[in-house]
Amino acid sequence: MMIEFPPGWIIIIGALLIPITQGLLRQAVLVALPVLALTLIWTLPDNALWQTSFLEYTLSPLDFSTVGKLFATIFSLMVLVGGIYAMRTASTLELSAAFLYAGSAIGVTSSGDLISVFIYWELMAIGSTAVIWAGATSSAYKASMRYLFMHLFGGVILMAGILWHIHETGSTEFTALELAGPAQWLILIGFLVNAGAPPFSAWIADAYPEASPSGSVFLSAFTTKTAVFTLLIAFPGTSVLIPIGCFMIFYGIIYALLENDARRILSYSIVNQVGFMITGIGIGTEMALNGAAAHAFAHIVYKALLLMTAGAVLYRTGKRRCSDLGGLFHSMPITTLYGIIGALAISSFPFTSGFVSKSMISSSAAYEHITWVWFLLAAASAGVFLHAGVKYPWFVFFQKDSGLRPEESPKNMQFAMFIFAFLCIALGVFPQPLYDLLPYPVDYEPYTADHLVTQFQLLLFAGLAFFLLLPMMKRTETISLDFDWFYRKLGTKLVTGFGRKVYAVYAKQEQAFVNTLKSLVTHVYDTHKNKPKGSVARMWPIETMVFWVAILLCGYLIVYYI
Repeated sequence: MMIEFPPGWIIIIGALLIPITQGLLRQAVLVALPVLALTLIWTLPDNALWQTSFLEYTLSPLDFSTVGKLFATIFSLMVLVGGIYAMRTASTLELSAAFLYAGSAIGVTSSGDLISVFIYWELMAIGSTAVIWAGATSSAYKASMRYLFMHLFGGVILMAGILWHIHETGSTEFTALELAGPAQWLILIGFLVNAGAPPFSAWIADAYPEASPSGSVFLSAFTTKTAVFTLLIAFPGTSVLIPIGCFMIFYGIIYALLENDARRILSYSIVNQVGFMITGIGIGTEMALNGAAAHAFAHIVYKALLLMTAGAVLYRTGKRRCSDLGGLFHSMPITTLYGIIGALAISSFPFTSGFVSKSMISSSAAYEHITWVWFLLAAASAGVFLHAGVKYPWFVFFQKDSGLRPEESPKNMQFAMFIFAFLCIALGVFPQPLYDLLPYPVDYEPYTADHLVTQFQLLLFAGLAFFLLLPMMKRTETISLDFDWFYRKLGTKLVTGFGRKVYAVYAKQEQAFVNTLKSLVTHVYDTHKNKPKGSVARMWPIETMVFWVAILLCGYLIVYYI
């Protein structure tokens, strides 16, 4: 009989076991615990429920929904494959932090109340910050602090919204919410901060590339997709999400096209792909919500695969700028092959996982006659092929020969990449197993003639445009200014300038106080030193003192007899 136990706790226990294990035992922990969590997720009965009391509220740390099981499944699979990829190169700190991070994300998917969601939410922030910190460079530490600041900011907003909502309704249930007032808006904003929605998108490209080769793989999977999950549960059909998602799509495309750093290209691509999911959630039909959930599943697989290839290149060459790379297919053919598969999947190339998931979102826009959204999604599909489908593999593995001849990636990295490359193709060719996991019944056929023709036209013309404009897309040493400039540069200058002004006022007041105190001390000293100047301290004759004492006694006697 299977114990009804939150699966995320198994992974969190792994975070505690990793520091006290090493060698083969640690590798066994990295593989066995995610497998155990996956087994538990799919052997729990549909009505599994575990509740406990906190103050006067009921918490539900185990209350799976259908969409929760879907996300918990891909999160567990991600930590399994990510652990295989990282087991020989990642530090103890990184592996332990990654398991805390992943276990907390799974905890969110199994939670039935807002308080539990918030607790796991903050544990995710701690774990992911430590993953970035484990990059063990000065830039990684600075990026981790900016990342932590942003997520603490989002956490405060979320906490305020949850407390306000509980005060208004008396309910902690994590279910669909209406934007009826400030409380629900605060919850929505808190979720969107983690999703990388504008204007809080820059933290992804700022922080993720500074992690280690394996750290960025873990980071790509959990924070933004957990936010997508919470939006799916709490705000399906919220129309304001449609323009937000569309903005994210083109924001990610534009910045990825401008970028020279290979891992920053893929980080901006995360924003772009999450934008598709948020647009689907905003449309809110069953097909759109199915598409958002399916695309989140597929995205975790192919985005991790792409970052694994970029991480393998960084691990072997120590370089991550496109202008420093090229010609790596000569000595890293297996990594190149996996990079191409991931690039095709993210571009929604037919017979890959992206094709069978992303098309559900654009089709739902067409069915609901939201024409402008359909046109934007079609144009975005071409943009994705430009920056991730062609630009990334071309500049990293092909283009000019950089003269680099590194060794092929390590065997454990190759095996992890093989698993996800296989899934990219298998889910594209046989999408039904994925469709069976979705929250609503699926009545959708991706492989129709018009869909195939339309997609091939978009991709081929986008590819043609890339190579025709290739001279204009030559990589140079550039810096992309993003919203983080306001708190990395302008904010720093404002705080520093304000601090200097405050210090100047403080120093002036301090000096005035010191001068006053010195004057007082000097006056007291002059009054009481050996030759006092004050009239009170002068030596009076004895007869004068006797005279005044006699007067005081006489006055006392008169008052007494009266």
